Amino acid sequence: MFAVIMCGGSGTRFWPVSRTSRPKQFLNITGRGPMVVETCDRLKPLAGDEEMILVLGHEHLKDAESLFKGRGVHMLAEPVGRNTAPCIGLGAIYARHLGYAGSVAFLPADHFIGDTSSFVKALEAAGELAGLGGIVTLGIVPTRPETGYGYIRRGESHADVKGLSAYEVSEFVEKPDLEKAHNYLDSGQYYWNAGIFVATAETVLNELKAHLPGLYKGLLRLEKAFGAKGFEAEFKAVYDEIEGVSFDYGIMEKTEEKVYVLPCECGWSDVGSWASLYDLRAFDHDERKNLKEGETLLIDCERSFVSGRGERLVACLGLKNCLVVDTPEALLVADLDRSQDIRRIVEQLRRTGKDELL
Repeated sequence: MFAVIMCGGSGTRFWPVSRTSRPKQFLNITGRGPMVVETCDRLKPLAGDEEMILVLGHEHLKDAESLFKGRGVHMLAEPVGRNTAPCIGLGAIYARHLGYAGSVAFLPADHFIGDTSSFVKALEAAGELAGLGGIVTLGIVPTRPETGYGYIRRGESHADVKGLSAYEVSEFVEKPDLEKAHNYLDSGQYYWNAGIFVATAETVLNELKAHLPGLYKGLLRLEKAFGAKGFEAEFKAVYDEIEGVSFDYGIMEKTEEKVYVLPCECGWSDVGSWASLYDLRAFDHDERKNLKEGETLLIDCERSFVSGRGERLVACLGLKNCLVVDTPEALLVADLDRSQDIRRIVEQLRRTGKDELL
């Protein structure tokens, strides 16, 4: 199986550690190493290095080359981010350029998987099903009434593949309110949408041709230019012209292809905020439910996350439900439950011209 790992995104909710120059996917967020390296390593039972394609921003190419030094991973550095449809299309056209005709997994670089064997088994089954036609998505079996994720509603049972049940997709659902999220959980028919798709390159390209013809024509131009002297100039010219659109909106909401969902229980998290990381690392909490990183001193603190990533001691007294992140350039102090709003700080810094802190 080939794998296209999508390495875009700015990771603003992990400011001040995640920056434009080195976003979340290139950092050790979970304590296991850089997230993009984690992602590639967990795919080893299915895909060798030569079968992995990283699609990333040009400003992150040097970081990626350093992280994967000596490995045969392919890298495509987009001149500018154009959302997931161009990213997936680029991976598909490059897989075809490399001569691969089988199923391709398209997945984000910055997600956490607790149970790798279950995840790999689900991807393998999805690859077998996608090889027969259609698009397969992994549906994460929900563990709580989550309002921050989109959902996938399953339809009729389709088949068992490698011991796993596959269903036709009834609909993709936007992020619900809390009441709907409870109903989804109780019904057993809804799964979290993790943005993980499996299909052949030809299936993806045919869908782009039908629903995003401008993007498809641009990709054909790039296919002719791969390996040629003027590729970088053509790459930029194509990306200057194409529309930025998500794969969910541009393809999945319009496709007439068969779409299947494979339920997956693999300890998945999108690690979308400091609060989600705090929850993910519950095994590291102390007796008062504090999580500490680096040189820190906590006295009479409860349910707080204190990360010392600078070159000084961070001492906290009497904090409750707080987030403190210290780096050499900036210090963040916030309500832990409002860590999703950290992007507002980034937006304010951008508006006031403090680009050196972004």
